[in-house]
Amino acid sequence: MLPLILEGIGFRAGGQDLLAGVDLAIAAGPPTLFLGPNGAGKSLLLRLCHGLLTPTAGAVRWTGIDAERARRRQAMVFQTPVMLRRAAAANVAYGLKLRGLARAERAARTAEALALTGLAELAKRPARLLSGGEQQRLALARAWALRPEVLFLDEPTASLDPAATGQVEAIVRGIAAAGVKIVMSTHDLGQARRLAGEIVFLCRGRVAERAAAGAFFAGPRCAEARAFLEGRLTW
Repeated sequence: MLPLILEGIGFRAGGQDLLAGVDLAIAAGPPTLFLGPNGAGKSLLLRLCHGLLTPTAGAVRWTGIDAERARRRQAMVFQTPVMLRRAAAANVAYGLKLRGLARAERAARTAEALALTGLAELAKRPARLLSGGEQQRLALARAWALRPEVLFLDEPTASLDPAATGQVEAIVRGIAAAGVKIVMSTHDLGQARRLAGEIVFLCRGRVAERAAAGAFFAGPRCAEARAFLEGRLTW
């Protein structure tokens, strides 16, 4: 289903162009990170890629597959996940039930996902009583259990402490190593250095630069990206 093609994407709301003229082809491979200051359009672009929003200009299309089938082969984790009023394991199993998986397969995938995210011992604990970091790992477990080909992550560690952030990043690296394409937004430079295979730098609703992560951090081409790396661009 990859590459994911974005052609002339724009999004207008409240009389303002929040995104304009975005052309991207997101291919299989190492994680692609949308980097940029707050308000640059990172989260909005992720939602358009995932199909949660429809662009007001341009088109989003998957390769060789329609949008409905693509929806079942991708997943998204948000900065603040919504937890169902049930145990951690039941949170994972519920999504699998909606996909029509048999009980035995649901149980096997749930156990595997909880083990991957270090939550096996908390399987029976009410999800809403978990810590913020544990809830975010549970959100990753729910997504991983669906066996997505593409996983979108919207600043998944923005509200977490350093220890919880490290745990989430380790899980993300493991999922990427298993062959899942990660597309993630962040404004955290350290995190981008640790996780990114390539950087898409956004500024004021436009793609200002795209480069392999090593090349980007060694010397970005555009002035806005240089200012961001130096801590001079916050908007």
